[in-house]
Amino acid sequence: MIRSLSFVLVVTLSFHSQKLEAQFLDLPALRDLPRIDRTSPRPDPSILRNSAFILNMKTHPVSGKNYVILTDHDSPEFLSAIDKLSEYRNGEILRLDDLGSVTEIGGRISLQKRLLELNPMYVAVAPKMDSYRENVLLGLWEVFSSLDKDPFIDVYPGILLASNAENFQRLIDRCINYQTIPQKALRPMAISQVPSVMETRSLQKAGILREMFAEYGLNTPAIAVYTPAAKNAAKLEGKDLWNVHLTSKGDYLESFSAKPERALKAAQLVVMHGHGIPGMSCSIDINGIPSNSANRIVLTGSCFSAVPVKSDLPRLSSAPGGYKVDARPAFALEYLDKEAVVFFGHMRLSSGFPHLFPVLENWMQGKSVGVAYQELLNAIIDMRGFRAGEFVVPTPVTQRGIRQNSMLYVIFGDPAIRPFEKLEK
Repeated sequence: MIRSLSFVLVVTLSFHSQKLEAQFLDLPALRDLPRIDRTSPRPDPSILRNSAFILNMKTHPVSGKNYVILTDHDSPEFLSAIDKLSEYRNGEILRLDDLGSVTEIGGRISLQKRLLELNPMYVAVAPKMDSYRENVLLGLWEVFSSLDKDPFIDVYPGILLASNAENFQRLIDRCINYQTIPQKALRPMAISQVPSVMETRSLQKAGILREMFAEYGLNTPAIAVYTPAAKNAAKLEGKDLWNVHLTSKGDYLESFSAKPERALKAAQLVVMHGHGIPGMSCSIDINGIPSNSANRIVLTGSCFSAVPVKSDLPRLSSAPGGYKVDARPAFALEYLDKEAVVFFGHMRLSSGFPHLFPVLENWMQGKSVGVAYQELLNAIIDMRGFRAGEFVVPTPVTQRGIRQNSMLYVIFGDPAIRPFEKLEK
């Protein structure tokens, strides 16, 4: 059941004293959001418009037993960190001259053969910066789905990337030293962007997260960023919630006032919903990412949060929300350079909450980074009907909209990490 609110109606959520007062805002209970797969009836258009549904994850057993690091790094500074992780995980290192070889049939066949010999369970992919591209990622999905006869991903993957060797070494050290967060110690935070009076679905997701975590006994501070067109839009009111109003649509937050800044720095889990472009997610500029913070797990449903430096696809000049796309560093990369250990994002156009939430939910159930990644990719493969030979985009690419966009989700981090202990109500 969805509770519809109007500007004359105030609903008080008694279990954590959160008051919601606004027009055009629905705040459904999490249990009321439909779970969707290829067998589901088509949801009501309003549910699709507000992204108020959840993709059903697709489990698929993995027969392998080993931890494999797949890389094309040749610099001693990067390889020393890879050696350290391999030793820690008792793993194998599989080096290629160029990960870009997976964009060709011959390269995929060669890699498939070598992986079958290594019998992988987890595959941590550590690409050079120039190898972190859309078709390389799609080529890896083609290989990882070819280790048995069905079309699904047959390993638990994760991507390890940083802007330079020093930051890569620091990332690997954080992966090795990471301690699974127990429920009582978990400090989540929600960030949402409100683009207009009519577009409040990201604010809705912050409200849903606050309700959900409250059921686990956890308080969820939240920051809601309003563009000028959203001056009179809905608001969530309650404990540890801050509304920030921008004076210009082109403004992005590079700093916060004292209280929200303290809350953001203290959060171990940051979940963001809203529009994005390279260098900005949910109206937060890369310069607004806190340094020396506790932000270890970050999920963002915005577009372009994990954009590559070098792209295989035609440039998009604009993004959803009417934002101009400029050549700026990826939001994900900046966050990984500033103490994050795990980051969920998208190379291009993200579907937001319906694909983000089941990943978070998996981790809340105590599953690893790689398991959540695999189950998300397999759910999309099942939903979209991808089969062998359909992952890599034929080149040269001329069309801006591609079917494979749905497979361009990226989860950075050691795939064997379990972000959280299983949460119990």
